[in-house]
Amino acid sequence: WDRCQMLNIKGINMTVGQEQQASMQEKRVLEDLEMPLARREMETLFQEQPEIGNQYLEDTLLRSYLKTHLPPKVLEEVHQDLERFGNHLLTKIQPLSWECELNPPVFRQYDAWGRRVDHIHTCSAWRRMKEISAEEGLIAEAYERRYSNWSRLYQAVKLYLFSSSSGGFNCPLAMTDGAAKVIESLGIPGSLKNAFDRLTSRDPEKFWTSGQWMTERRGGSDVANGTETVAKKQPDGTYRLYGFKWFTSAADSDVTLTLARIVDAEGQCTQGSRGLSLFFLRVRDEEGKLNSIQVQRLKDKLGTRQMATAELWLQGARAELISAEGCGVATISNMLNITRIHNIIGAVAYMRRMISLSRDYARKRVAFGKLLKDHPLHMQTIARMEVQARGAFLLLMEIVRLLGLAETNLASEQEQLLLRLLIPVAKLYTGKQASAVAVEAMESFGGQGYMEDTGLPVILRDTLVLSIWEGTTNILSLDVLRSLAKSQGQVMAAFLSTVQKKLELASGTEELSPGVQRAQEAIGSLQEFMAAAGSERALTMELAARDFSYSLARIYTGRAKTESQNHGMRALLVEHAARPDASSTDICAALRWCNQELCPVAVESGRGSYGGGAALQDSALVFGNS
Repeated sequence: WDRCQMLNIKGINMTVGQEQQASMQEKRVLEDLEMPLARREMETLFQEQPEIGNQYLEDTLLRSYLKTHLPPKVLEEVHQDLERFGNHLLTKIQPLSWECELNPPVFRQYDAWGRRVDHIHTCSAWRRMKEISAEEGLIAEAYERRYSNWSRLYQAVKLYLFSSSSGGFNCPLAMTDGAAKVIESLGIPGSLKNAFDRLTSRDPEKFWTSGQWMTERRGGSDVANGTETVAKKQPDGTYRLYGFKWFTSAADSDVTLTLARIVDAEGQCTQGSRGLSLFFLRVRDEEGKLNSIQVQRLKDKLGTRQMATAELWLQGARAELISAEGCGVATISNMLNITRIHNIIGAVAYMRRMISLSRDYARKRVAFGKLLKDHPLHMQTIARMEVQARGAFLLLMEIVRLLGLAETNLASEQEQLLLRLLIPVAKLYTGKQASAVAVEAMESFGGQGYMEDTGLPVILRDTLVLSIWEGTTNILSLDVLRSLAKSQGQVMAAFLSTVQKKLELASGTEELSPGVQRAQEAIGSLQEFMAAAGSERALTMELAARDFSYSLARIYTGRAKTESQNHGMRALLVEHAARPDASSTDICAALRWCNQELCPVAVESGRGSYGGGAALQDSALVFGNS
């Protein structure tokens, strides 16, 4: 600035020598101003790049959770492995992730001589991700059960650390885990023993990944009415499948599970969900040739571009019936539960990654004369994201803890009911949370957040699909209602009794009493809403399904409970803050969570949002200008 002031010294009384000197200085300043910014010695062009370190060591919430819950010997072993894995992610796996993004799969339909080959080429980094997944036991850990009921939680923690550095490989792992779960639930029949061993192998040479071919042209989630694929039984007991799969993620997988309708001797098949059976098939034979499958094209997607998603024609693909005839939907439900949990893992992982980068950037970026971390409004924005991420993380941990108990036959009936309810609730809620946090976090980087080569738009694009994969928000909200109806109210009774009884455990902590009181008030509002549904219950509950599910997620995430069978206290936000060694951050997060509207369904019901008249008004609003 001082040098620029020399431009204004003309007209001031000065000697000839001074005037000549000023003229020379003015010339230098003008030349300097014309010079490209990067070449000026006195300027700093570059912004500091946000960086992450060992994501396990930097995640204080994760480490405090494991310290609170895991048995000491398990914690010792797990801590050592997770610290090693965190370093491996930072130095080896993260660079592979970026390579996967820069080198998406390529589809080659014909070779140079006109022969149809339908080859999907994936980059070396993608193939290395598959090897790493086996070596790290990202599927195997859950099925080896080295740590009994804690094995599933430990697997989830590794996947949580891996997901945002996986280059999209978390998707095929979700379906692989789901396929292994289905086979295990069937008792691992002899014909599927080899497949199960490969799906859960730690040997990269043996490890298989699985697809999940559900979506067809007429429907996504509506598989009962949208599935057109048919299965024709062969003399050797196998089946040939004929149909078109509209959306098949990770089309380069080794095997898949898929639904189809069995054709009877008269060429007829049963419609609806009762006509669907579940099949297992190898995508390629021993020579690498496709199993009577033609690839029509790869999907051009907004995100998850690292992964091959394809349209496939099944033209007599050889398959094995693995469910009872007509029981395909019930059998594949085990797979859907696992893939939905993986969806939750991805949502929480992406939130944590974006917040970690935002936090580091706030320590480095100077704006308006001070670091971003010294701007109160900026820190408030990140703090609000942190509260959402913490709630989502503890909800995830609660679900995988319950799953671990169920898989080792240690879960009580109430815990099994809670698990059935919480999976769709958490999936729909965290999917929305992740999108909101990713958008907000991108803004914290200013214009740099919008630049492709920062990698931040990749995270945003890959996050947006999480509210769509494995059932959209509305589909899962209706699934929540079905779980309540199917259990004849037992699921809701288990939810309410758990929340009401266990909130008392945190009420003894004076600092948390405002949060406990708000949670108790929310439970009362929820019960009043359900009682008031009255004669219009079916329509009211459908219109309220989304807000109702949000209310369950918020109340449960803020509530308290203890684990049965003397395993000690288990905590979500309030309980986590009620630990003797809880930090001020834990307490602040719990109070802020409870300060939001915990029961939006009661608020909207009070506004008349769910009555029959409201439904007509909704239609009028939507189509009024058409």
